[in-house]
Amino acid sequence: RRRILERVPAAYLAREAVLGGLTFYVDERVIIPRSYFVELIPQFDALVGDREKVRRVVDVCTGSGCLAILLAHHFPNAEVDAIDLSPDALTVARENVRLHHVGQRVHLHQSDVFEAVPRQTYDLILSNPPYEPTDHCAELPPEFRHEPALALDGGSDGLDIIRRLLAQATDRLTKKGLVVIEVGGLRAAMEAAFPRLPIEWLPTADGTNCVCAIHARDLRRGLA
Repeated sequence: RRRILERVPAAYLAREAVLGGLTFYVDERVIIPRSYFVELIPQFDALVGDREKVRRVVDVCTGSGCLAILLAHHFPNAEVDAIDLSPDALTVARENVRLHHVGQRVHLHQSDVFEAVPRQTYDLILSNPPYEPTDHCAELPPEFRHEPALALDGGSDGLDIIRRLLAQATDRLTKKGLVVIEVGGLRAAMEAAFPRLPIEWLPTADGTNCVCAIHARDLRRGLA
């Protein structure tokens, strides 16, 4: 009844979601895990080199912590920071870190992007941020209204968080570092907003190619 009539997502009813072959605890405090990064993380080795040499990665807007945990599994020698503005989301992420026994390597931070995170440089910055334009949020299917608005609404053009992330990432990447961001339907908006920024669009199985990769060597020059 709740699924059909109230349109409550099944993951909230079951209190779990599966991503990348792992099961995570979820409830209405976090967005339901779904991301093209599931298929792309195994391909990151071609972008960042030997994964055993990757020492520090970060998941910005971590929500339930699922991507941070997948990163910890893929990069066995890396420390993983997981950042979210929502204390409620971080409570859920903390439970998933405990369930997957990665507490020694996954570190949670409450912060608006990097503002409250201790100074650190990363080999890889990953983010699946809120990117729905505000006007579009009201047009989403009813299931999305059960999810936290903070995790969906990216501002008037969807790029609010992405702009802050890229600006702050310039001082947070190692010399050969990489930032990767899932942007949904904002590919054209990204290219219009950052015309000087060399953006590599990573191929996805369904052809949407909505994840962009930007190298540290290009980021400062492209935002100057």
